[in-house]
This record gives sequence, C-alpha cells and structure tokens, in this order.
Amino acid sequence: MTTPGNPAPHEDTLAQARHDNPAPHEDTLTPARHDNPAPHETTLPRAGHGGPGDGADRPRVLRVAGPLVEITCPSTAAMHDLVVLGAARLPGEVVAIHGDAATVQAYEYTGALAPGHPAELRGHPLSVRLAPDLLGGVFDGLLRPLHRAGDLLTAVEPSAGDVDRRTWVFTPRAAEGTEVAAGDVLGEIGARVPLRLLVPPGRSGRATGIAAAGEYRADAVLAVVGGEAVRMAQLWPVRRPRPVARRLPGDVPLTTGQRAVDLLFPVARGSTVAVPGGFGTGKTMLLQQIAKWCDADVIVYVGCGERGNEMADVIEELAELTDPRSGGRLAERTVTIANTSNMPMMAREASVHTGATVAEYFRDMGLDVVLIADSTSRWAEALREFASRMGELPAEEGYPAGLASRLAAFYERGAAVRTLGGASGSVTVIGAVSPPGGDRTEPVTAHTERFVRCLWSLDRDLAYARHYPAVSWSESFSRDAPALAAAYARAGEPEWAERRGRVARQLAEADRLADLVELVGITALPPRERISVLAGRLLREAVIQQSALSPADAYSAPEKTAALVEAVVTVVDRCLELVDSGVEAEAVEAVDFTPLLRARETAGPAETAPVVAARDTVLARLAEAA
Repeated sequence: MTTPGNPAPHEDTLAQARHDNPAPHEDTLTPARHDNPAPHETTLPRAGHGGPGDGADRPRVLRVAGPLVEITCPSTAAMHDLVVLGAARLPGEVVAIHGDAATVQAYEYTGALAPGHPAELRGHPLSVRLAPDLLGGVFDGLLRPLHRAGDLLTAVEPSAGDVDRRTWVFTPRAAEGTEVAAGDVLGEIGARVPLRLLVPPGRSGRATGIAAAGEYRADAVLAVVGGEAVRMAQLWPVRRPRPVARRLPGDVPLTTGQRAVDLLFPVARGSTVAVPGGFGTGKTMLLQQIAKWCDADVIVYVGCGERGNEMADVIEELAELTDPRSGGRLAERTVTIANTSNMPMMAREASVHTGATVAEYFRDMGLDVVLIADSTSRWAEALREFASRMGELPAEEGYPAGLASRLAAFYERGAAVRTLGGASGSVTVIGAVSPPGGDRTEPVTAHTERFVRCLWSLDRDLAYARHYPAVSWSESFSRDAPALAAAYARAGEPEWAERRGRVARQLAEADRLADLVELVGITALPPRERISVLAGRLLREAVIQQSALSPADAYSAPEKTAALVEAVVTVVDRCLELVDSGVEAEAVEAVDFTPLLRARETAGPAETAPVVAARDTVLARLAEAA
C-alpha cells in the first residue's frame, strides 16, 4: 500500500532477507544469557567511519551544494536508493535521476565532501531497524542513538566492539510446524507494553526452529518461517507504509487529559490532528502534556527542527515522570526522535517518515500509538530549501509544488486498522504547525487543515492572558465528534453530546456579547444576557482553563471533566432562574463563585466529590442572594 508523494521502493526489497532481518547469529536459538553476543548490525553509517578502497568503476561525486550532491549514475540506480558518500560514508538518498547523473539528498554535513570523491549505492531504499529496544531510546532522524550533552543532544559514535547486551524475555505462542502467514503471532516479548513477535509482512509458510522460552537479544533468531529467519529486530523502508488488512472507523476516543480537547474537540484513536499556533502560544507545552497523559500504549515523539535545549528538557521530564498506567517511567514506553535545529537540515525530512514507520511497527502488534510531530513547519522549510537548491520552480511562498501531496502522504499514515494478524491497532498523528507571524493562510497551515480530522488552533490572546491550553473554541473543530457522540450513546452515555453542545453554545454566546459589553458596558445588557456573560467566564475559568504545573489539574479524567461541566451548568441555570424571578442581575453577579472556580485545583485528577461540594456551596450562596 502506497500513498501520494511516497513512491514505493524496489519490488524485491522485502524479498531480500537482509532488508527485513539482520544476518543471523551462528548460535541462532541459544538464549542470549548463555552465548557470546555479536555486535549490533547498523543500518546507516555514522559520518567519520572509514570506507572501502576506491574502485575505478565506482560512482563519483560531481557537485556539492550543501545537502544536494550530484553523482555519476550507474544503470542499477533507482529512486530513493540509499547512497553513502565519500570516505566519511555520509548517508544520502537518491531523489532525482537525469541521464547519467543522479541527485542525492545528503543527511549529514557535507563540508568535507568534494567532486571526485567516491559514492556507493547500497541497492535498497532508506530503511531503519525496528526492535523492542527502541522503547525508552532517543534517536536522530535516521534512528541512530543520541545522548544528552548538557543542554543539547549529540550523536553517539559507536566503537568497534560496541555491543547492545540488553535482553528481552521471549515466550513462544506458536507450535512447531504450524502453518503461519504474515502478521501471525509467533511469541510474546516481555516489556512495559505487551509486545509480540510477528511473522513479517510478505512472509508465510511452516514455522520451525521456534526458540524456547528465555531471554534473547533483539538480533537473535527466534523462529524460521518459510526457510527464512525471524528476529525481534527487522529493517523496513521508511517511506513505505506497513501493510494492514483493512482500515477501521474511528469511533474510540483518545483521552488526552486536557479538558479543552476532550470536551470540545475530541479526537478518535487513529485520527489526525493539527495544532497551529504562533510563537509563544504553547504548542510544545500542549503536545508534551498529551505525550505525558494520553491513554495510548506507545508515544512516538518527533522533535523536528526544534531547539536542542528544548528537546533535552522534554527528554529529561519524560525520564522523571511516573507512568500512571504501569508505575514505571513514562520514558519506557516512549520513543523520542530528535532532529533539532543544530542537526543536519535534511534529516528533518526523513524524521517524520521514520517516526511514522516506528509507530506502525508498534501498531502492528495491536497497540494504540500516538505520533507527535513538532513541528511540520520546520519539515516543510527543509523541503523548500532543498527544492530551491535543485532548481525546482517554486510554488506559493517558495514551497515546492508537491508540498500538499507530501503533507497528505504523512497524515494518511494515521489510522485505526485491522492488522494482518487480525488484531486492532491505531496510529494517531498530532502535528504542530508554526505559521510565521501566526498567519494561518500560509501554505503549510492551509494545506494541513485540508487533510486532518481535528484542528486545535491556539489563540495568541488567550496564551498572553496565561490561559492554558490556549485552544480557541471559535477557530478549532473536530470532525470526529459526531462519530464519538454515537459511540458514547451506544456505551450508555447519551448526555456526552448534550454536555459538549451546551458548553459550545454558551461560549459562543459569551463571545458574541463580549463585543457589546465593550461598546455599551455590562449594565446596558438585559438580565439574561448578563448571566450569559457570567456563564462564559465561569466555563472558561472553572472548566476550560487548566494548570499544566499542578499535580491535581495537569490531568483531568473524563469523570472530573463531566463533574465540572455539570456543576457550572447547574449554577448557571440557577442564576437564570433567579433573574427570571425578579432578582437583580447585580445581586447575582455579586455572589462569590470562588469555590466553583477553585474546584479544578482542590479536586484530584479523577475526583468528583470536591466538585460537588463546591457546587453546593455556591448554590447555597445564591439562595441567600435571593
């Protein structure tokens, strides 16, 4: 299955064992705790490693212009082939072929590269190694390990005897000699999340040589299917979406713990979200909170072009945060892909596809995955710069003409699916957009809005008023809301849709009256409209607003959100009854609503009793005012 803007790699890519699985160990079925570990096979070379000697017929570098490198093109070259350049063996990818020359997109700094230096085509597309040991790791855009260096992230240079000695508990689930097909479960892998060893896509046959229960390294052979070895670790081309049996309707909510999102603009598992907002509106904070608190099984966080110190802080926070689901560290079920602004520019272009490939790998195990890309604007800027170097005719604001199809191909990889093995899994894609100057008509924002199911637009005025999250209730939308409302109704909660509609209508009415209040003052409004203005303030401050730094309010469970809404709605209805009965609006407005406004802080993340108590206190004060 391919998508627009993502050409498929060679047809024989997956038929070659070296593309799906690293070379087998000599002692294939011996548990890792007993054997002598072999070094990790690396998918991509790291700059600075020496290469083989120069051959007379080897392709050569013709021209270097930053990340754009032209090489002589052999007849075997194909689009998206992986290329290594120069003695430093810089990785790159073929992006254009014209006559006897090919254009390569380099993923490392090319300052030492010059015409005449050797180039080598590897004969397969850009691929990454997928394995359970990705969980808890920090990687660059090509899935190579990184580590913190003070406030930044730097590359880890592997040394000649570097060995990953980590082992994983394997429990076989398939009987010896069983006929299996792609996606069938061969065994279970012990980790913080339930991982499985699956028959790789494109593989079927009789399962033999199944390893006994024990601890194994990721590169150990655990079974043989159709005469080919199966390991925990496998290679997969980043631009090829992993196959599925079929797509499923998105009608299961993804709970983020952020009331403005879960209440007004909910997202289904397997859906797509865009988060546009100018500088300082809180995009990164919102995405970090979702990464910490959403109820997905695995989080894939792609920092694309963001500041290095900012990403280092994110990684540090994730490492320290306790996972409410497992009791361990949240980082243990998170994969962080960081291609920050101080790293090679064109690796940003690969990083979003790498993140999607990692997310699909865990999805195929029947897990729900959230893929967060922060931000797609920096990715698009890399596309624009490279297109300019290639001499492509610029489209709107200098972006390449294929920008829309590239965005569509990325968001298309988000879906709820039935896997090849019959399990249900999902990838929910949440992409931040950073429009220059907050201009939402610029191409990246405008095109992204066409392809996503939900839009969480961040408002500068709300952000500068210290209102978190600064999600604009007038400029955001959720196309998943009707399907989720029907799902809630089937589950016995038909009031969900009415609760959401009541809050949306009340906020819209308060916004409409805000302009009149500025013109004529609050005292010129009729009593019921004055109560509508009061209702808007209570909803904003008691329900929609949240504190990302409060242990009680950083996460809001669905039951707490529902209790806060019910409390505010009950109080507002009582206020309307009072003014209708003749009580002066000034007397109602003079009531102290503080207990209701503070209920979100006094109640724990999933508590409702303090909210009910605050509501009753305010109702008693209203009774005294009557």
